[in-house]
Amino acid sequence: MADNASRLAIHGGPKAVQTDTGDIFTWPIITEEDEQAVLEVLRAGTMSNWDVTKLFEQDFAEWHGVEHCLGFNTGTAALHAAMWACGVGVGDEIIAPSLTYWASALPAFSLGATIVFADVERDTLVLDPADLEHRITARTKAIVPVHYCGYPCDMDAIMESAERHGVKVIEDVSHAHGARYKGRLVGTLGHLAAMSVMSGKALPVGEGGLLLTNDQALYEKSFVFGHYERTSEATLPELQEYKGLPWGGHKYRMHQLSSAVGRVQLRHYGARLEEIQKSMNYFWDLLEGVPGLKAHRPPKDSGSTCGGWYAAHGLYRPEELGGLPIARFCEAVRAEGVGTSPGANFPLHLHPLLNTADIYGHGKPTRLANTDRDVRQPAGSLPVTEKAGSEIYSIPWFKHYRPQVIEEHAEAFRKAAECADELRA
Repeated sequence: MADNASRLAIHGGPKAVQTDTGDIFTWPIITEEDEQAVLEVLRAGTMSNWDVTKLFEQDFAEWHGVEHCLGFNTGTAALHAAMWACGVGVGDEIIAPSLTYWASALPAFSLGATIVFADVERDTLVLDPADLEHRITARTKAIVPVHYCGYPCDMDAIMESAERHGVKVIEDVSHAHGARYKGRLVGTLGHLAAMSVMSGKALPVGEGGLLLTNDQALYEKSFVFGHYERTSEATLPELQEYKGLPWGGHKYRMHQLSSAVGRVQLRHYGARLEEIQKSMNYFWDLLEGVPGLKAHRPPKDSGSTCGGWYAAHGLYRPEELGGLPIARFCEAVRAEGVGTSPGANFPLHLHPLLNTADIYGHGKPTRLANTDRDVRQPAGSLPVTEKAGSEIYSIPWFKHYRPQVIEEHAEAFRKAAECADELRA
């Protein structure tokens, strides 16, 4: 115990992190190539056109091996259009995890639909297929699995349920660009996929969103919803009469400065992705077997990966550390020179907006405005989701493979876990 006590920086020992981290955490990586691409659009005065955006869409579709890609001004807009394309409307329901960013679910409200939340798995933090099945009803139009913190959902099980019930699946890939599920790129497994590519994401373009699909009808419905300039391209008979105006009343196209950056970023993303994966996996390899700490990554032999490791987190198991509170654990890690904090996205099903807010003046909570049943889910209804905030913590997001820096950061977590008895005292 005395040896352990002398090691902890929080009690006066030397910090684990001694090496200058340099640019190991700098993101996005912007070079002269990105700058020149933006300048070309600026000098041509085509910021509001879509020629560069179409080239970016082609590049992105090609990378995924899908037929269609559509650029949006945000990932939220892409999700909104995807829901509408899947037929989500008044009185319908979507199913989504409660443990996610709000955009995975809330666009359903503006379509007159409501949201039913499903729980997540404790070790993956993604949609639990076992909890999904009983939530599908005749009202369900779409399921929105989120590859949370880069971890791929169990898409085989989700698609099996969806196909059996005739329900569409919209993958939310906002955390998982380049991630693979059993060797296949996420975003190619559902009926369509939508994602954010804002400047903080693993694939950063500035501000924007992308939609992917192999389904011609879903593609055309997605662009008529918010891309008025493309309605002339629609071939579906039911879309002919209303060409020229966006059906959703939105202007959702991607800004061409973002498209220009996106093309350059995508060109280098494969190499950057590989280095991020090598670095993050090395970090977790160093912590293999440390009590209380569990890697949030797919098994090595599964063919699945975390892509660019956006919003990387670790799983905390306090029962292995004598009940050491996660806040105290993170405090000790921070003292070692590593930025970390406990917590996850606030469970959406417990937020007042999902329970009492009357957003559109219906005279009742918006979540119940167009349904004949109370779909609200009180505390205790999604136990894994509700406990997640006390069982996960942020970890460093290494952009370069520099073993000494990574080793020192891993040592900070190791020290705190191995000194759990002292920290409890």
